[in-house]
Amino acid sequence: MSVSLSGKTALVTGASGGIGRAIAQHLAAAGAEIVVHYGSGHDRAEETVRLVTTAGGKARSVQADLSKTSDIEKLAGECAGGLDILVNNAGIARGYTIDHTSEEDFDSVFSTNVKGIFFLTKAILPRLNSGASIVNISSMVSIAAYPAYLAYGMSKSAVNSFTRSLAAELGPRGIRVNAIAPGATDTEFVSSVRDNPEIMAGINAATALGRMGTPDEIARAVTWVASPEGGWITGQVIQVSGGMHL
Repeated sequence: MSVSLSGKTALVTGASGGIGRAIAQHLAAAGAEIVVHYGSGHDRAEETVRLVTTAGGKARSVQADLSKTSDIEKLAGECAGGLDILVNNAGIARGYTIDHTSEEDFDSVFSTNVKGIFFLTKAILPRLNSGASIVNISSMVSIAAYPAYLAYGMSKSAVNSFTRSLAAELGPRGIRVNAIAPGATDTEFVSSVRDNPEIMAGINAATALGRMGTPDEIARAVTWVASPEGGWITGQVIQVSGGMHL
């Protein structure tokens, strides 16, 4: 079943690489015009734009620090023409246990992963078209125990709660809100463990399909749930993990 997003406009945060870039490419391939958000790394964001436009799509990049409300308002202003899809993908992770998590670490994770999503969505709401879709990128660390990523896991649990409550609030407007919870995915986030056979064996053993996922696999799920094909789905945290921790 093909997905068509022709005539739609999508904002993808954190789209300068990894899962965010793949989401931007897949949404564009389905016909959407993409606003490529990045926090830093202008050249990487422009590479996302180039990949989209070379493939025949439309895209432009916008910089914003999602921990600052002034930048959030600036980014929302770039969507003044109306928005059909908001993908809250941008996030940071600090991989520490409770004993090794400083107040600065905790605040930086929550400023982007929770405060940023909350206030960007709030600023975007008046610009969302009827029938729009919001997709928040969560994580399997919000569902299973990962002590080494404690603050990050807490922030993604907050994203899950935000998703369900916002879906109930926006349902009367015909706006759907869902979250995608990826499992271990082959991005820069796992680059430090990719060459560690012991850790990789543990990841594969914890996954029913026996391997890490790819950014494209996450992006396909986001594109489908954001499209009219997922029109009866809202308020859900959907695991796209290859069957982790079954």
